[in-house]
Amino acid sequence: MDWKTDTDIRKVSESVSVFFPAYNDGGTIASMVISADTVLRTYTTDYEIIVVNDGSSDYTQEMLDELETKYDRLRIVKHVKNRGYGGAIRSGLSSATKDLVFYTDGDAQYDPHEIVLLFGALRDGVDVVNGYKISRNDPLHRIIIGRLYHWTVRTAFGLNLKDVDCDFRLIRRSVLDRVQLISNSGVICVEMMKKIQDAGFVIEQVPVHHFHRAYGISQFFNFRRVFKTLVDLTRLWFELVLFKKQPSAEPSPCETAPQAGIEGVGRISGR
Repeated sequence: MDWKTDTDIRKVSESVSVFFPAYNDGGTIASMVISADTVLRTYTTDYEIIVVNDGSSDYTQEMLDELETKYDRLRIVKHVKNRGYGGAIRSGLSSATKDLVFYTDGDAQYDPHEIVLLFGALRDGVDVVNGYKISRNDPLHRIIIGRLYHWTVRTAFGLNLKDVDCDFRLIRRSVLDRVQLISNSGVICVEMMKKIQDAGFVIEQVPVHHFHRAYGISQFFNFRRVFKTLVDLTRLWFELVLFKKQPSAEPSPCETAPQAGIEGVGRISGR
């Protein structure tokens, strides 16, 4: 299916929260907010835009302060200290108030306009729409490491995804009410999709474009962070794969006390 055809792009009747985790994204965050506001005004009348400033040391906050005076749908969540990528994601999810929640990174390597492709795929019976990169626009070493990472986590965690680390996702509120996240590092993406899949939610997959980083540097590709990621992945594997912790009796939001993944088999589709 060609996800870019007009028949696949529809207005949404549900309310929509869009949030961007941002860390030293002063050069790109304005374009992300403006793009999101432009596209959301076309597809829904009930939306909000949230930026989680995760302790940025550049001029990200100054840009957000200025944007907040011009966009009344924009809300800022400010972390005084950096909590890590997972901490920023959890803050964004807990701050979102609408029926559908979309997020992508504030570094502009994904285009917020392509959220319309996710809207088109969110048909009845679909709980999550997960993007996957058509082509990765990064230096060669990052492409190689990214492919190795994807193969490793997909194999180790049994994930039926084309692209585990594509942070371009649209999620129904009902999913977030059932799946609780506890990670503070970048492995939150693996934790999120593993728990969603094992809880039996239906996941659709849609190709999206990935762009060269125009501002700032990646926070992941240094030895300390790579080592920490490996440690966190190992811990997560023990919890979600080896021991397969049982869920609690009642659904709970994503920002409360730790809860195990939910048993089951998720149906995942793609084109």
